Amino acid sequence: MNQKSKKQIKGTVLDENEEPVIGATVVVIGVAGGGITDMDGKFTLSAFPNQELEVSYLGYQNARIKVTDKSTYVIRMKPKIDELEEVTVVAFAKQKKESVIASVSTIKPAELKVPSSNLTTALAGRMSGIISYQTSGEPGKDNAQFFVRGVTTFEGETRANPLILIDGIEMGTDDLARLQTDDIASFSVMKDATAAALYGSRGANGVILVSTKQGSEGKAKVSIRYELAMSRPTRTVDLADPITYMKLHNEAVRTRDPLGALPYSEEKIASTAAGLNPQVYPAIDWKEMLFKDQAINHRFNFNISGGGKVARYYLSGSYSKDSGLLQVNGKNSFNNNISLQRMIMRATVNINMTKSTEVVVRMYGTFDDYTGPLKDGSKFYEMVMNTNPVMFQPVYQPDERYKNAPNILFGNAGTNADYTNPYAELVKGYKDYSATTIVAQVELKQNLEFITKGLNARVLANTNRYSYFDVSRQYVPFFYRLDSYDKFTNTYQLSALNEDKGSEALQYTEGPKTINTSYYLEAAVDYNRVFNEKHTVTGLLVGTMREYKEANAGSLLLSLPHRNIGLAGRATYSYDSRYFGELNFGYNGSERFAKKNRWGFFPSIGAGYIISNEHFYPESWKKVMNKLKLKATYGLVGNDAIGNTKDRFFYLSNVNVADAGKNIAFGTDLSYSHPGGGVSFVRYPNEDISWETAYKTDFGVEIGLFDKVEIIADYFSERRKNILMTRAHVPSFIGLQTNPSANVGEAKSHGFEASVDYNHSFSNGMWLMVRGNFTYATSEYSKYEEPDYSDTPWRRREGNSLAQTWGYVAERLFVDEADVANSPVQSFDNQKAMAGDIKYKDINGDGQITETDMVPIGYPTSPEIIYGFGFSAGYKGFDLSCFFQGSARSSFWIDPENTAPFIGNQRTLLKAYADDHWSEENRNLYALWPRLSATKRTNNYQKSTWFMRDGSFLRLKSVEMGYTIPEKITKKAHISMLRFYLSGTNLLTFSKFKLWDVEMGGKGLGYPVQMVINAGVQLNF
Repeated sequence: MNQKSKKQIKGTVLDENEEPVIGATVVVIGVAGGGITDMDGKFTLSAFPNQELEVSYLGYQNARIKVTDKSTYVIRMKPKIDELEEVTVVAFAKQKKESVIASVSTIKPAELKVPSSNLTTALAGRMSGIISYQTSGEPGKDNAQFFVRGVTTFEGETRANPLILIDGIEMGTDDLARLQTDDIASFSVMKDATAAALYGSRGANGVILVSTKQGSEGKAKVSIRYELAMSRPTRTVDLADPITYMKLHNEAVRTRDPLGALPYSEEKIASTAAGLNPQVYPAIDWKEMLFKDQAINHRFNFNISGGGKVARYYLSGSYSKDSGLLQVNGKNSFNNNISLQRMIMRATVNINMTKSTEVVVRMYGTFDDYTGPLKDGSKFYEMVMNTNPVMFQPVYQPDERYKNAPNILFGNAGTNADYTNPYAELVKGYKDYSATTIVAQVELKQNLEFITKGLNARVLANTNRYSYFDVSRQYVPFFYRLDSYDKFTNTYQLSALNEDKGSEALQYTEGPKTINTSYYLEAAVDYNRVFNEKHTVTGLLVGTMREYKEANAGSLLLSLPHRNIGLAGRATYSYDSRYFGELNFGYNGSERFAKKNRWGFFPSIGAGYIISNEHFYPESWKKVMNKLKLKATYGLVGNDAIGNTKDRFFYLSNVNVADAGKNIAFGTDLSYSHPGGGVSFVRYPNEDISWETAYKTDFGVEIGLFDKVEIIADYFSERRKNILMTRAHVPSFIGLQTNPSANVGEAKSHGFEASVDYNHSFSNGMWLMVRGNFTYATSEYSKYEEPDYSDTPWRRREGNSLAQTWGYVAERLFVDEADVANSPVQSFDNQKAMAGDIKYKDINGDGQITETDMVPIGYPTSPEIIYGFGFSAGYKGFDLSCFFQGSARSSFWIDPENTAPFIGNQRTLLKAYADDHWSEENRNLYALWPRLSATKRTNNYQKSTWFMRDGSFLRLKSVEMGYTIPEKITKKAHISMLRFYLSGTNLLTFSKFKLWDVEMGGKGLGYPVQMVINAGVQLNF
């Protein structure tokens, strides 16, 4: 090589989060020496063109680039999928990844970044073991439902909700939803007994464990991110046009009663179709009147971190504004559309008080300010289904009499405004609410190596304050109806319906106020030491105390402080990174139980074996299967969140001393009574009620292939015992006013989950990450106290899914009157079935259709299969990621009573029903909708297979494309990273079901799930 061609090379090494890698080794391949990156991830060395640079750093894959004519380079490193020093956050601590026996799913915070202000909407399909689905897209009410390994209990209000811990503190789903991904350091899901046993009374349903970022030593690093998003429904419900509505409404009357009076004349239908005076012949698209096509949302996030040897800090703040799809009226002086503004502030300061003492102070606050309609947004979508499109105008244009009326002339009909005008309901007022959460936490960490090496202690104290209030302001709308119409002059006259009640003045109403406070104290001692380089011993002992108080609880018992206390421990041993053993326990006390059952002990045990670390494992095999790990766990986890949350103390009776239904009458003619009512039992005391307990088993395997692929698979099973139920078998002669409760229920579940990760960096600077996961979880009743169904065993819950639906088996529609006469009698509400009505199967063969013919129908309402797959790739500043989410083995029921047209002369008509219903001209025995009716037909409203639908789908959940400006350009402005990106969520959905977004299931008439298109910029300096 020509010595003169050798030149100085400068570069920056970044990690997967675009953060500088400090202390990475940079060498020229084949040349002695090299360099180390500084605090900014920068390095300088000399090399010839065409030589290769190699960068190495603990926990990351080595990265190579070829030296070209450029003098400045940016090198991005990818984490290794298997590294001895890689750690996983577990209960109350961190463990080396190789030593983790528990079933724990982790995800990089960057993978949870979606253009949404709600983190829970990003969970579905991202991690194995999480069953998640979203049924609403309304801002502030769009939390996804999620369960760890499915639903495994029943009867309780909280059912299967997992425990959520943020920085070690128990928080709610709303707190998780508000978390900013920029603030998250780690996100873990604890699934089996060894992972959750330490949480004892709260861990039976799994644990979601989130740690937030802390500052690091070095100069200040600033990150700014702004996003502008457009949201719109993934799918809307299509309604029949007004002309079709009137024609089929007439058909609905005559098909049931040939002599019935038609609701719409041919003249009205023809005039409406011709577009004559719309004030007289309204043809209203209520969806267009009430809803916009799209909404614009904003998100801004800022954080700064840094520090020195004594103190380090991480400060962040975010602001988001999410808008709804509701229309407003320009005549009003207020905004009734949804506008949710949220500010979040977070601060973490780490202070080294001495060489062995560290204090961590965390402050966190969320501030929600909401303006929106008087009712939930979903209610207005439901109103559209309950409003006639041709009865009246939403707002009438003034006639001669009311041309100077100062108020809005809302339309209605009848004599006393007898119908609902959804537009008036929407714009007549608005509601404001404010919700504030303040969290303060102090943690003291003390190194106790002066006692013995590897010994540490810590104490943590936390308080959480929450407050909420709302205020409603509204006027009473003035309603008008059309009284007369002169065709010759094309003029009409209106008549006021409530002139004496209407008011333009806003009336003020105070809503509920909520104030609550919680305190938490934790003290722990942990030990971690290696003996003779092969024997690793760890231990942990932690005690916790928690108190919760509510200011306006509503009763004496509920106003008392809620308290629980616990002690937990862990001991682990590993030999030579090959053999691993672990013991855990949780010992918890709950105020809800009598003294004899107040304390619960929940132990667990686990073992692991890394075969690939054995000396006999051939090196040639390691080139293919670089990792092979087997593990198994078993243990008990408790749950005291059972029954009704208002049942504070099961061992005490709950007596109503002012029950109006138990009034006392006395006197010779019983004419005197006690004005306060009588005494009744709400709940009888039961000192035997105790902990619901989950017995969890898990077998897992971890496989690494070619140092690029990681496969993790688990088989799990659980038996849930002591589930609280209301007793079904109580002899009436005992004389109880209400049936008591007892721990008599049992459930069992099992499943399989797997995840596959592939990571590779190419020599040309391109990188690729592919990830997929699959979860199958099913559960069933194993003991359920119910009536004796020995004669009708298909009615038993035992052996069926916890989320199973029962209903009739719909065979087809009736062919004709002879078919009705020759079929088993089905006479619901004494209504005789007709041709075109639904025919049900007589399961027990008694010649009539009754509730004894109801059987399990469809799959469970909660999906048994959730899966996801996607990729991320990058090349020379460009990056692209794509992720699909899927769901299978779930069913949902369309409630025909909510979608039936024409009822009460109000219900609208779904286009799908208009296109495919039974009629004399279309005698399709499998039509989507049975024979039309203008009145309620109870026969066709029964829960049955006719309206059960497959909830399976595959969704293109997210796509993101980005470009990072080369550093040689941005460094001139002292910018370390500048990235522009476009992203989208819920872009495409593949499903057999087309009426509405299939993920909403049976709630499809509510506020629709949103598709989001997002543009953003991220700036680091």
